[in-house]
Amino acid sequence: MRLIIMGPPGAGKGTQAARIAEQYAIPAISTGDIFRSNIKNKTELGQQVEQILASGGYVPDEVTNAIVRDRLGWDDASGGFLLDGYPRTTGQVEFLDTVLAEGDHRIDGVIVLTVDEDAVVGRLLKRAEVEGRSDDSEAVIRERQAIYRAETAPLIDVYEQHGVLVRVDGMGEVEQVAARLVAAIDGLQG
Repeated sequence: MRLIIMGPPGAGKGTQAARIAEQYAIPAISTGDIFRSNIKNKTELGQQVEQILASGGYVPDEVTNAIVRDRLGWDDASGGFLLDGYPRTTGQVEFLDTVLAEGDHRIDGVIVLTVDEDAVVGRLLKRAEVEGRSDDSEAVIRERQAIYRAETAPLIDVYEQHGVLVRVDGMGEVEQVAARLVAAIDGLQG
C-alpha cells in the first residue's frame, strides 16, 4: 500500500504515521525527519535546510524530490510506504507520480488530517518547549500554516480529483485519531 498523510504542520502526522507504519508493515518516510537528521549531523544539506527552516520556509522541490526518489528506492519501500510531509507542491505531486509510474505503481490513498489551526499552533508551541526546537517559534509556526494553506492545501483538490483522498478528523486523543485512520485505510483496501 502506497499512502500519503497530509495536514498542516502540527496536525499529528508524525505521531500517526508511526502507528500506520506499524499497523500495515510499511515504512513511514518523513522528509522532516530526514532533514532534521542532516541538520543534527551537520551535513551540507543539513546546513542548507537549517537556514531555510529557521526563516519559516520550505526546502526547494529539487532538493526534496531527490531525497524522496532515493528513499523510495530502498528495499523496505518496495512493497509500499507512507509519505509524511511530501508532496507539498503540485510539482512534487507530478514528480512522485512519475517516479511511481517508473515501477508501474501509483498512490493508493491520501489521508488528510483535518484540525483547528489555533489548536495546532498551541500543540506546536508545547512541542517546541519539550523538544527544544528552535524552528518552532509562534511567528515561524504561523508562517508555515500560511504557506501550507497557499501551497499545499491545493493538493487536496488534486488528490480528490484522482479519487484517492480521504479526510480524517485529526482532533482528539491520539488513540481516537488512530482508530479513525485505520478505518479510513481499511476502507481504501476494500
